[in-house]
Amino acid sequence: MSQSQKNREPVIVERVQTGVRMEKRMLKVLKAIAEQKEMTLGDLLEGIVLHAFEGKQLPFSPQTIKDIEQFKTLYGMTLKASDSHNLKERKK
Repeated sequence: MSQSQKNREPVIVERVQTGVRMEKRMLKVLKAIAEQKEMTLGDLLEGIVLHAFEGKQLPFSPQTIKDIEQFKTLYGMTLKASDSHNLKERKK
């Protein structure tokens, strides 16, 4: 977080509980990054979405990108952005 971000007044929001389903390995990677950054999973997801909504390509620093790659390897996550519209849930 930059110094200018630290000095800003907080933006008051209303949060709601949601039951979102997501790919298991992806969730593990996201949780690992959130823990590493000492933030909640919800805060991490909000930041990613806000960057995406503004068309910003990289919400992560180069070091965090390297960490994500390591976590993806650790948790066996091989999904790519090109897979996003072709995911089908396994039958239980």
